[in-house]
Amino acid sequence: SVPTDDEDSDYHQESYKESYKDQRRRAHTQAEQKRRDAIKKGYNDLQAIVPTCEQQDFSIGSQKLSKAIVLQKTIDYIQFLHKEKKKQEEEVSTLRKDVMALKIMKVNYEQIVKAHQDNPNEGKNQVSDEVKFNVFQGIMDSLFQSFNASISVTSFQELSACVFSWIEEQCKPQTLRDVVIRVLHKVKSQLY
Repeated sequence: SVPTDDEDSDYHQESYKESYKDQRRRAHTQAEQKRRDAIKKGYNDLQAIVPTCEQQDFSIGSQKLSKAIVLQKTIDYIQFLHKEKKKQEEEVSTLRKDVMALKIMKVNYEQIVKAHQDNPNEGKNQVSDEVKFNVFQGIMDSLFQSFNASISVTSFQELSACVFSWIEEQCKPQTLRDVVIRVLHKVKSQLY
């Protein structure tokens, strides 16, 4: 029997519905495949970027890392990079301080050089390095003698207590002034 117009339209509508469902299913499958491919590519990229995820060749062949291991190794690597960055920032900060100190020293030395150039005769009566060393040595010898006489090394606790006591007693401005004056008198008497 020949289908009527109504039956024909029902058939077309039914086949249209099915093809629409198929299209949606196909689109969903493609979208899902695309998502999976993107995730797979993401894991592959992580394995290529993170040094500890590099594939290792074993005698039997290469063993594939699980996604969990890739993620954990990535987390570990990021934490390592954060620590390295912090360390480098601290080094940069220290170097900046060093540069600042060196600039200050440079300015001071330039001023000293300029002062000497402006007054070339000023250095004629300067004290020799040997005399300077003798003064320094005399001061240090005097301090060491008092330090040696005051310090006990039977234990670290006693050493600490003695050091603090010695600093408070022997490194007062008046005491140091007396030591320096005594040493200067001694060096002066040796010179003349």
